[in-house]
Amino acid sequence: MNFTITGSLGHISKPLAETLIAAGHQVTIISSDAAKVKAIEELGATAAIGSVEDVAFLTEAFSGKDAIYTMVPPNFGAPNIREFISGTGKKYAEAIKASGVKRVVNLSSIGAHLDGGTGPISGLHDVEQTYSKLDGVAVKHLRPAFFYVNFYGNVDMIKHAGILGSNYDAETPLVLVHPNDIAAVAAEELQRGFEGNGIRYIASDESTAANVASVLGAAIGKPELPWVEFSDADALQGMMQAGLPEPMAKSYVEMGNATKSGKLYEDYFNNKPSSFGKTKLEDFAQEFAKAF
Repeated sequence: MNFTITGSLGHISKPLAETLIAAGHQVTIISSDAAKVKAIEELGATAAIGSVEDVAFLTEAFSGKDAIYTMVPPNFGAPNIREFISGTGKKYAEAIKASGVKRVVNLSSIGAHLDGGTGPISGLHDVEQTYSKLDGVAVKHLRPAFFYVNFYGNVDMIKHAGILGSNYDAETPLVLVHPNDIAAVAAEELQRGFEGNGIRYIASDESTAANVASVLGAAIGKPELPWVEFSDADALQGMMQAGLPEPMAKSYVEMGNATKSGKLYEDYFNNKPSSFGKTKLEDFAQEFAKAF
């Protein structure tokens, strides 16, 4: 089979490409960075260098494919995060229609059932709605949980303040996922036939914020590492001091509030996957310790 995947050589797209290539499929990888061509070709894939905001480029990259994998790349400098994500989804949809591709696996997120109040995930809700209007195209939306790798962004907090935290308390339930487990599901869905519009939740483990701090702390030799709840104002200030632009920092604060209230995960708990991914929190903790 012949696939195009977006996301360059990111946490999900690279292992996804490797899995598909190992299974004997042809893979084209879209990247905005020409410096990635060699690495893409070394995987055994074809590089397509261009912008996901260029519909003509996307149309060419999608044309003649058995299926495609779409994800909206991060844009931390966007003045309106939801608008950027939603707009990129509309460009993907235009290219899907123009190319004639009939099957799409799309990276969405846990919480995308909600129209607002979830930070950047609100934009992924919009993408799902845009794709729902594609006539004659089968779409499978993947809704993964909170990425383990997001905790790498807290390394400085742990090193300099001796804490781990966010704007929700220690007993807040967290649903967690490893990018490799997302890639495995994406590869499975791309290689099999499906019809209509569907949603698939992906999780590797379930925990609480306090337990995440305990497990990661134990792995790095800080077994008493506490989880600390920040005020929204302190969380916003901390992210901005770490270099995050204000619109993105505000968006993350909103997502934290959705986590705290439980609404982010409500649909997940009503539609839990029948099985979890391979990478449990303790497994990721060993990866975290090596990077720490």
